[in-house]
Amino acid sequence: MTSTTPPSPGGFLKGRRALLLGTTILSLGAAALFVAPDAARHAAVAQNVTQQAQTVQRPVGFADVVEKVKPAVISVRVKVNAGPQNSSFEGQLPQGFERFFRRFGGEDMFPDLPNRGMPEQRGPRQRTTGQGSGFFISADGYAVTNNHVVDRADEVEVQTDDGKTYTAKVIGTDPRTDLALIKVDGDNFPYAKLATHAPRIGDWVLAVGNPFGLSSTVTAGIVSARGRDIGAGPYDDFLQIDAPVNKGNSGGPTFDTDGNVVGVNTAIFSPSGGNVGIAFAIPASTVDSVVKQLRDKGTVTRGYIGVQIQPVTKDIADSLGLKNTDGALVAEATADSPAAKAGIKSGDLIVAVNGERIANARELSRRIAQMAPGNTARLTILQRGSEKTVNVTLGELPTQAELGRRGGDERSGPAREELTLGLQLAPAASVAGSGNEGVVVTRVLPDGPAAERGFKTGDVILEVAGKAVSNPADVRKALEDARKDNKRTVLMRVKSGEGTRFVALPAGRA
Repeated sequence: MTSTTPPSPGGFLKGRRALLLGTTILSLGAAALFVAPDAARHAAVAQNVTQQAQTVQRPVGFADVVEKVKPAVISVRVKVNAGPQNSSFEGQLPQGFERFFRRFGGEDMFPDLPNRGMPEQRGPRQRTTGQGSGFFISADGYAVTNNHVVDRADEVEVQTDDGKTYTAKVIGTDPRTDLALIKVDGDNFPYAKLATHAPRIGDWVLAVGNPFGLSSTVTAGIVSARGRDIGAGPYDDFLQIDAPVNKGNSGGPTFDTDGNVVGVNTAIFSPSGGNVGIAFAIPASTVDSVVKQLRDKGTVTRGYIGVQIQPVTKDIADSLGLKNTDGALVAEATADSPAAKAGIKSGDLIVAVNGERIANARELSRRIAQMAPGNTARLTILQRGSEKTVNVTLGELPTQAELGRRGGDERSGPAREELTLGLQLAPAASVAGSGNEGVVVTRVLPDGPAAERGFKTGDVILEVAGKAVSNPADVRKALEDARKDNKRTVLMRVKSGEGTRFVALPAGRA
């Protein structure tokens, strides 16, 4: 039997120092140079370590991909005969984009235009110029840019990467996605290809354009998010990137590291008017579908079912007895629309299109818009608690002007009033301009539950808990019935100048 003597503390420490020393020599590698017996070996090892260090430390650059794609990017310059009261290009951005830029204190992408905050200029017509970016998508001179870059332009001019200038023609625009297709005469133009696959969050991207008029500027970043909704419209599905994008980059491409266009830069989050690392690009899939239509016929047509829809909030889901907030709630089906003809009514919940579930109202809008007019959409709906499937033959989505044509009379002169849920109400028929159906809101208490949920003076309550109302007493009775049934919320169908929507109010608060 062999006996083992534990090491002394001193021996243990010596052994530990030896281990640490060995680790240091192994990790440093180059430390072995100092014990090399001959100078030749010393020099060889030193050279090898230096080469390895240079290989490891050299950063991976984007020069190769930039050299490949930069010739396809163009500067887009426009000239507009601005009227005496229209010198700020305020109308060039789509309505949703205008709200976005104003909300964050920014401006559009035109560095040469007068300041939006300046007072209106009265006098003779002025020649206004602006600029953005774009890129060729074919060798015969077709190029993509933003609608708000070329909208209302009297002259469009592009400058290529090699400094040549061409006159361009606007082939077609799509304000709903803020895309435009332009063309210059010629051939053998260098062009970029649209990516066929969406990038992943975290992928490297390059933005190329003309920020502040500085042509052929390249910036790098990553994809920060996908599917962003910035309130610009029902088809919001933006890529968010952190590559520096500024005024003048609008309409320019965002490339992946393979040199394919993954998006078209169109908006920035900018409290200061400059880059803060949050920019938004239209995905290549949207660009592809829109540009194909613009090239073929100069316009974009979209499917249309004719419903006003809204998201399902937790309160609304509770009112309807739903387990989740998936789907799109129909606030109103337009008379004689495809949806109305198929039997879809206000209060129905659309939960699937052609067998595929939808998460929210925005997804329904995109799904229908991607389908061509004349096609049939199979919609799964919940109607009064029962699930059913209806086939809807799609119409063609009207223009924004056609959709916006609604009556707008002044509402005044409350008749019989009654205060409930922070609202003063009167029969709509007794208030000029309010119509003959429902109960009109004549006053909203600022700290009441109705104000919290967006009620405004002039709104008309058409239904409460699925029942039509014509006077304040009908509203009060519906609330009392809801309380007797132990319902926490009650659902109201409300018409306003912006359309018809459902609003859930707490039944227990009066």
